[in-house]
Amino acid sequence: MAADTPALPPIAILGAGSMGGAIARGLSRSGLATAGVTTTNRSIAKAAELDGLSDVTSVALETNPAGNTDAAAAARVVLVGVKPAMVPDLLREIATVLQPGTIVVSLAAGVTVGTFEDILGGEVAVLRSMPNTPALVGRGVTGLAAGSRADEAAVDTARRLFETVGTVVEVPESQIDALSTISGSGPAYFFLLVEEFTKAAIAKGFAEEDARLMAEQTFIGAAALLEASGDDPAELRRRVTSPKGTTERAIAVLQEARLDDVFGDATDAALARAKELAAGA
Repeated sequence: MAADTPALPPIAILGAGSMGGAIARGLSRSGLATAGVTTTNRSIAKAAELDGLSDVTSVALETNPAGNTDAAAAARVVLVGVKPAMVPDLLREIATVLQPGTIVVSLAAGVTVGTFEDILGGEVAVLRSMPNTPALVGRGVTGLAAGSRADEAAVDTARRLFETVGTVVEVPESQIDALSTISGSGPAYFFLLVEEFTKAAIAKGFAEEDARLMAEQTFIGAAALLEASGDDPAELRRRVTSPKGTTERAIAVLQEARLDDVFGDATDAALARAKELAAGA
């Protein structure tokens, strides 16, 4: 931790599954969580996965039924990571023990800030977040939307927390579902492209192991080049595409397939489903 970087306040992660666990690990690595992180999980086995992390106390509700309320009462930032259907009951469970001014951050897809604010009352600041799975390796993108009572200091604290597992994009809550179709679902689109690229290599006679290696490392290397260069992806594409060359012919086929329409339709479909889920469908 840099000398001029303030430590984060005490944090509770209630329902530290894959995403909550990834955040706990990021906080532990960062050195910013010296005030402590308490995570809760229902089972002893799941809680044991986070044992031994620096600055992290992992609690199993199986052996400590009061674990959620104990953790929430002691925290200044509470991340709610339980399944969406379980959120209202958990909020009612912790509402009376939260300290005034506590920052409560939702990790639950489809649960609105309004739901949190209605149950928790006016003395806490609520934010809604949408992290994605690369947070597991510290390269996530998290969308962050402030509720009506979250001031600049609360947003800054939440931002610093999520920056321990990647980058943060601040958006109004009205854009959270749209963001989820890009960064939230985006890793799946990438993995699908790698799958199809691998199949194309196998069809050209490469062994499956070599085909997968070529596909994965080509995409990983291209992403690293994009990040390192700081250039626009269209410019990098032009540099690879020699006039009248093989890449130009392949790009023409891809453009004729109207990938812009395909990705537009795909993300529109994801957004429609997000709205259905939010409505309980």
